[in-house]
Amino acid sequence: MIKQVIITKLSKVFEPILLEVVDQSEAHAGHYPGAAAGETHFKVTLVSALFEGKPLVERHRWVHRVLKDEIPKIHALSLDLKPSL
Repeated sequence: MIKQVIITKLSKVFEPILLEVVDQSEAHAGHYPGAAAGETHFKVTLVSALFEGKPLVERHRWVHRVLKDEIPKIHALSLDLKPSL
């Protein structure tokens, strides 16, 4: 499961204060044929002290590097990345 891989990788690297990974694929089935089967659209909320002082674009790039093997397998990835709650 891609969702579990995302959770595992992000947890290992970022030691999150908060991590939520939501599969939103079902809501996108009308515009993306594969979405009905799931695991094509994800929303990630990640709060990590490691983001402190890092610009948003750098946080996004960092997450994309960590998930480099999973990103080609999914259609959309929404990221909400914060240094604290």
